[in-house]
Amino acid sequence: MLKVSRKFEYGLHAVVYLARKEADTIVTVKEMSTEIGFSQEFMAKAMQNLKRAGLAVSVQGVKGGYRLAKSPDEITVSDIGRATEGAPHLMRCSVESRKCEIVDRCTHRGYMFMLQKKIDSLMAGTTVSALLLKH
Repeated sequence: MLKVSRKFEYGLHAVVYLARKEADTIVTVKEMSTEIGFSQEFMAKAMQNLKRAGLAVSVQGVKGGYRLAKSPDEITVSDIGRATEGAPHLMRCSVESRKCEIVDRCTHRGYMFMLQKKIDSLMAGTTVSALLLKH
């Protein structure tokens, strides 16, 4: 069935972890990966993607690490997904229709696109702050 990627999972956990810290607290990848329980290598890659997307800021130096670039109220689950995976897509044809051999006669393409839009809408309407309130 539908399954989120490991990249997205790491990114979501990292942002929520940083959101739980004081606003200007700098956290190392090692600290995050140890606390969360994920691979340090994959966490570092997730943080690079989040930084590139403007969701996290890196601080260089001995006491370097990462912090959020925006308030948890301004970051949505969709932002994290796009930073780690790009635009959402449930099917091959939503990325490139030429890759699907039955795109011209597919009977459920419209339904799948509607499902994709609903998922994206749910993610876009969920802020990191809202996630913090639920847990």
